[in-house]
Amino acid sequence: MPHHGWFVGTLVAAAVVTALAINVTRKRRYQRAVRGINQESMVPDVASTAAVAASVVLLALLGIYTVIFLPLEP
Repeated sequence: MPHHGWFVGTLVAAAVVTALAINVTRKRRYQRAVRGINQESMVPDVASTAAVAASVVLLALLGIYTVIFLPLEP
């Protein structure tokens, strides 16, 4: 079965790190949202949103790079 080599492993590792970071910060984000609802005032968490957006864009770009530029190895 053809494959793209070890580079795909880095994509999987980056996706796992992103998923773990989201999961680790889940309780903090949930508590922050509860506090905001109770106080009827919420401030958006720009850094967290930007970090997730940047990781998704990076994973997409690396995936596109893999498909277009890396040759399949038999």
